[in-house]
Amino acid sequence: MIRVLLADDQTLVRAAFAMLVESAPDMEVVGQAGTGREAVELARSERADLVVMDIRMPDLDGIEATRLIAADEDLAGVKVLVLTTYDTDEHIVEALRAGASGFLVKDTRPAELLDGIRTVAAGEALLSPGPTSRLIARFLRGPASGPPVAGPDCLSEREREVLALVARGLNNTETAEALGLSPLTAKTHVSRIMGKLGARDRAQLVIVAYESGLVTPGSM
Repeated sequence: MIRVLLADDQTLVRAAFAMLVESAPDMEVVGQAGTGREAVELARSERADLVVMDIRMPDLDGIEATRLIAADEDLAGVKVLVLTTYDTDEHIVEALRAGASGFLVKDTRPAELLDGIRTVAAGEALLSPGPTSRLIARFLRGPASGPPVAGPDCLSEREREVLALVARGLNNTETAEALGLSPLTAKTHVSRIMGKLGARDRAQLVIVAYESGLVTPGSM
């Protein structure tokens, strides 16, 4: 079972999400938070696997709450899936920098939200190669924040190729096909890259690729 914590300042929104999540046979809602601070506290007390986090909340916004969760060693296995009202929200990138594993807009279809929860809980980044990559490239012009992540200079040439494909939204199977590797070898490369860069997940790999200039909008 995927233990899900819902964080949103709107009671009706939380209730609707809770009904949806509870309808899935492989998920359960272990808590609901109306503020970012409450989300952090419940993540610690309820041992959630994943937090569905709204960005705009009182007391402590979703970005700072995500940052606190990502920085807490006791919560190393907790994933954060950010929900936002608009897919052009510049705060999305700050949330990814802070440690979120992906984002969805609030008008996402119910089935897509459930699939998104499963994707992020499984350790994958919920980042589509088109609009998301352009969004990241646009807002990475601002100053970096969140936990420091190393640049790609420490990577081998093959690892840099894998990182570039990950940043374009390819999964392990697609990366393997593009480079003539086995899926297991591609997965091993991704894990090794994350270790070398000190990245929490694939979402942070995308950030590194764009911040370093390894991938640019024109290369999409």
